[in-house]
Amino acid sequence: MSTNYVEADAERERPHLVDVAPIPGGGELKLMRRGEDYAILFCGDELMGSQVRHSEEALASIACARLGPGPKRVLVGGLGMGFTLGAALKALPDDAEVVVAELVPKVVEWAGGTLSHLFGDYLVDPRTTLELADVHDVIVREVGGFDAILLDVDNGPDGMIYLANERLYCNWGLRAARAALRPGGILAVWSGYSDPDFTDRLEKAGFETQAINIQAYSDEEDEGYTIWMASPRP
Repeated sequence: MSTNYVEADAERERPHLVDVAPIPGGGELKLMRRGEDYAILFCGDELMGSQVRHSEEALASIACARLGPGPKRVLVGGLGMGFTLGAALKALPDDAEVVVAELVPKVVEWAGGTLSHLFGDYLVDPRTTLELADVHDVIVREVGGFDAILLDVDNGPDGMIYLANERLYCNWGLRAARAALRPGGILAVWSGYSDPDFTDRLEKAGFETQAINIQAYSDEEDEGYTIWMASPRP
């Protein structure tokens, strides 16, 4: 193998900065590429990557499987790389509506450009409505508006990336989510870690709650990710 070939191969494996997305209120996301793989980083930490997507897909597939029959309206908080949106569209019938609220304009731009191969036809699916908005504002606005709310807007139930996200996960934020759900609805929350205190907050806000552990990699034993499935108590 020639030296030039080895150097070229090493260059393909080195992460490259593709673009930077300013976050309203401060901070930035970085879109990185290594070979054919992409990742979105915040302060050097990987928030999501194109190689590992099963937990984001599970957020939608598990929640949608628990919904009853009939037309459904689902809110997805955070566009990301489209994995949750895609899983929701695959799980829902043709008469459903999926509203996606994304705060960062550049993330929407990536979805239609650099990352369009990951999104396929998700954004042009007639069931998809994309709003450039803070998902908190959509929740507060839509009382009784959704059968499911799927939240993957931060690294967990906190405001690490965007401080205002804490509004979603505090006691009154959870009560607002409960009010935005229709009877039989589900609030599903993705997290990169477990958080017993958040489980307690969900229950105090009037939810029956199940915390589901999903391994980060199927061939390893690790703490992995946590997905909460929360249903309002009657």
